[in-house]
Amino acid sequence: MVTGSIYERKGIYYAIVSYYVDGRRKQKSVSTGLPVKGNKRRALEFLENLKRTYETKESMENMDGSRLLMTDYMDEWLKIVKPLVERATYKSYDNMVSARIRPHFENLNLLLTEVEPKHIKMLYDEILEQGYTTNTVIHYHAVLHQALAYAVKNDYILSNPADRVKRPKKNKHISSFYTKEEILTLLDIAKDDPIYIPIVLSAYYGFRRSETLGMRWSAIDFENKTITVNHKVTELTENGKTIVYAEDKLKTKSSYRTLPLIPVVEEKLLEHKAKLERNQKLFGNSYCKEYMDYVCVDEMGKLFRPNFVSDHFGWLLKKYGLKKLTFKELRHSCASMLVAEGIPMKSIQEWLGHSNFSTTADIYSHIDYHAKQQSAAAIGNALQSKKD
Repeated sequence: MVTGSIYERKGIYYAIVSYYVDGRRKQKSVSTGLPVKGNKRRALEFLENLKRTYETKESMENMDGSRLLMTDYMDEWLKIVKPLVERATYKSYDNMVSARIRPHFENLNLLLTEVEPKHIKMLYDEILEQGYTTNTVIHYHAVLHQALAYAVKNDYILSNPADRVKRPKKNKHISSFYTKEEILTLLDIAKDDPIYIPIVLSAYYGFRRSETLGMRWSAIDFENKTITVNHKVTELTENGKTIVYAEDKLKTKSSYRTLPLIPVVEEKLLEHKAKLERNQKLFGNSYCKEYMDYVCVDEMGKLFRPNFVSDHFGWLLKKYGLKKLTFKELRHSCASMLVAEGIPMKSIQEWLGHSNFSTTADIYSHIDYHAKQQSAAAIGNALQSKKD
């Protein structure tokens, strides 16, 4: 039987569960990502989901792995990882299992213990033959490798067959971005548009879409001139229904960051705040009170849906004949301007909330023209001096 409880640590609720494997008691503690204040009910719901997951885990760890079909194993593994990863991450896992992994191994009708490297490579070849890039294969490889690593850890299989399948090289994707002049043009034509403030936040701060829409007035300190990223809004489709989620659990620990409040952004935010307050008085009871603390709401106080912002952004650019760009690429545009101004990559990493330096360098090194100019000048001067 799986038991559990919640406890507080550094202002965050954690859930701890106890379960048994071969008569031995094991424990697992997991962060809910929920601040203590006002979230006890949600933390208890998280605990119940975690307990159900470990009931599955307990039964799996005590079953005979040699009798487990690969398809059944993947379904059980999904139940286990669900409370341990980001909601969007789990959804991507579930989609990959449903779209290709389950059908592939159903056709092969293999037990987990019968899966060999050649069976996995067959799946990768099918994906490539369908016209998808190696990046898609890499995503599938990551999921299969992780799932099968869990099987090795729990002695269902002796070794991970995915270890012996060559991971394809990643296709280098270079994102589009706007120059400083193009950003200024965009801000000018969008100043009366409903999503003007989301555009401002993404252009100046390089916030992820989820961070932009999750920005709350309580996270903006107009007195001390800071703006803090500590909340997000995402949108997922589940069982054919689109659901918007608002939560404090961000992508990584580095995503939580406090930045200086840029004066021009402060001015735009105060104007926006005053406009929302006027609308609230004007519309009275018709004004939505549910999202009063959120910055990115429409004139009736309703929170913008993430997909609406992306779709409307594309429509706006097309309407005014601007260069095609995704809303996500506003983040890249912010980074490109920082690079152009000679800001060090380490500082850009912290500004964008990347978890490690290599991510920032890998994405934006191709636009680090300032560094290339310095290198060119250095080698030119060195060789010129030698010649002289």
